Amino acid sequence: MTSQTFADLGVPTPLVDVLAAQGKNEPFPIQTDTLPDTLAGRDVLGRGKTGSGKTLAFAIPLVARLAAKTDRRRGRKPRALVLAPTRELANQIDEVIKPLAAAFQLTTTTVYGGINQKRQVDALATGVDILVACPGRLEDLISQGFANLGDIEITVLDEADHMADLGFLPGVTRLLARTPADGQRLLFSATLDNGVDKLVKRFLRNEVLHSVDEAHSHVAAMTHHVFAPADADAKKELVQTLASGTARRILFMRTKHQAKKLAKALTAAGIPSVDLHGNLSQPQRDRNLAAFGDGRAKVLVATDVAARGVHVDGVELVVHVDPPVEHKAYLHRSGRTARAGTAGDVVTIMLPEQRRDTLDILRKAKISAAPQPVTPTSPEVVALVGEVAPYVKPEPIVEQPQGGGRSQGANAQRKRAERAQGQDAASAGGGRRRRGRGGSGQSAEAPAAAGHAPQGGRGQGQRSGAGRGQGAGGTQRAGAGAGRPQGAGRSASGAPTTGMVVGSRSPRTNRRAQG
Repeated sequence: MTSQTFADLGVPTPLVDVLAAQGKNEPFPIQTDTLPDTLAGRDVLGRGKTGSGKTLAFAIPLVARLAAKTDRRRGRKPRALVLAPTRELANQIDEVIKPLAAAFQLTTTTVYGGINQKRQVDALATGVDILVACPGRLEDLISQGFANLGDIEITVLDEADHMADLGFLPGVTRLLARTPADGQRLLFSATLDNGVDKLVKRFLRNEVLHSVDEAHSHVAAMTHHVFAPADADAKKELVQTLASGTARRILFMRTKHQAKKLAKALTAAGIPSVDLHGNLSQPQRDRNLAAFGDGRAKVLVATDVAARGVHVDGVELVVHVDPPVEHKAYLHRSGRTARAGTAGDVVTIMLPEQRRDTLDILRKAKISAAPQPVTPTSPEVVALVGEVAPYVKPEPIVEQPQGGGRSQGANAQRKRAERAQGQDAASAGGGRRRRGRGGSGQSAEAPAAAGHAPQGGRGQGQRSGAGRGQGAGGTQRAGAGAGRPQGAGRSASGAPTTGMVVGSRSPRTNRRAQG
């Protein structure tokens, strides 16, 4: 049987040309199944695992159906809405839709929390055709009068089950209720539990259900391994070895602190790594993902925040450094490799005391992999690592000052001299503390993986010598009264250093609303 093309499924020629330019000539199963119905205007419930190609399955009809109408966009009233659970997923959906929309002079924009809303407000005021949004920020903009869903013709809810896991369904329900009842609605989800079924019953009309069967799922293209090192020290060596290859790999940790710590340790060992977790600001997340995507960093150390929505091509290995807490997390983490028909390997590292829980998770995930006692030199490990990447020497980070502050390097000799000068000044003043306005104290949330200067507040109440610089990110110790940025940037050789963020937390910078 001859395989179908996008043109055979009724996709308009301008979109077929865009897809062909991207090397996409044959649709994936979920696209083949859903496109005839979605292009015809039917409500569709698509069930497909991560990596199955569902973003394009809804992006194509979204653009095609808007382009077929003569309606023009109006300020604050988008014509199509895509709801996504995370900022990363929203950005990646927008990247898929944008070139398709450009073929018909349609515009897109994204809306999510964690960044200043001015750009989003301005874009909405100008008028956009397709809005890709996280629920929380979109509700905020609607309540402020900056957005209105009264003209929505097509609504897409992506990763609906993850919305439920994050507790977003009440907000999603309120937003869907604001869209016209006669509009087309497309809902994509891996499962229908945790209330997703209620959304289907309430908002989809005479929907068509399409599921991608297991033969086409990403799991079939994965090889699963369970490695059992003897103890924690052996595990540490094993993790570093698994991270040392030339291909991209993602290492998953349970906590933000451990993710930051491991990224720093790997970078110090000559393996440029960046981290991704909930304590990073949106610009930091973007910079770290960019470094991972363009190859400046081969390793991404992440918490479960990256298990959904982050799609970087060529991830050959996923390592569960810390086994996940439940089987759904295992599948979502593992789905970062073996995407879109490519192959990939997944390793779960299991200490002796984790054996029972780990095997239970694998059983629930329907993964069959026998634990293997290994060392870093075991043939199974060596085969997964492949070619070892050359050592990249970590270099000191030199940040450019802002607001007249002093640049901060890693020159220990200079800092010791500054401390000595401060002590002399304190002695000369009879031990009294001198107060004054210091340099620019840097934010505790320093930029990651790009070497840009951090945004900081002004130092206040700084002491002479080894004083304190108090900026927007909180109080930090530094020489000569300036805040010392802790975090990641690019070394002089162009290699990224770790995306660590260290320091006291600011209520402003650490408010991590997903939407």
